[in-house]
Amino acid sequence: MQIYPAIDLKDGRCVRLKQGSFDDVTVFGDDPLQTALGFVSQGATFLHVVDLDGARTGSAANAEILRTLAKQLPIPVQTGGGIRTMTDIEQKLATGTHRVILGTAAVKNPALVQQAVMKFGPEAIAVGIDAKDGMVAVEGWEQISARSAVDLAKEMGAYGVRHIIYTDIAKDGMMAGPSVESLKNLIEQTGLSVIASGGISSLEDLKKVEQAGAAGAIIGKALYLGAIHLAEAIAQFEGAEGRA
Repeated sequence: MQIYPAIDLKDGRCVRLKQGSFDDVTVFGDDPLQTALGFVSQGATFLHVVDLDGARTGSAANAEILRTLAKQLPIPVQTGGGIRTMTDIEQKLATGTHRVILGTAAVKNPALVQQAVMKFGPEAIAVGIDAKDGMVAVEGWEQISARSAVDLAKEMGAYGVRHIIYTDIAKDGMMAGPSVESLKNLIEQTGLSVIASGGISSLEDLKKVEQAGAAGAIIGKALYLGAIHLAEAIAQFEGAEGRA
């Protein structure tokens, strides 16, 4: 199972939100590159980066930081937040970003997802499905759509999407454990490669996510608070296969 240490960017800094609320922000660092290099020094083999400003406004507010991370890190980077057009996708991939994550765009413009997968391939495009009570949230989690997470994932799979990043908003940033049942249901219903995000706060949580069938796990707040040691998580859950 791939381990993804997470960096959430807001106003150029590393932050974490509680349940996606922009009114509940904790700043964990002023230098995203140094934070990322710290993860690399602990054995990180992939980095997950979210542009929170972009997710909320659709603008590439942290574009320069993302470009720096993609170019200077010796590991692949996947990034999401405010990526809503083919031009956005092309610009992100042109910086050396390995994979872009489409969230709001997948709900509002599914044809874009299909076009992107056809042009760049299924490894370069992931769909982020953020859910609350099983329904998909969009626009930086500030709006709840009328689509269920499972239905959206099935539609994306039909368009050639291979990777889904699934976040239960109620769990995100709460250090209360992941929503294992909904994660397992999504994996079983779709057969896609699902990366779990939200609420992972211990190695035991990671074990539950792995047993549910997740292809990967994104860890944020637990790393910053020291509840999970990245090197230990990587050694236990990636192993030789994860490093390949």
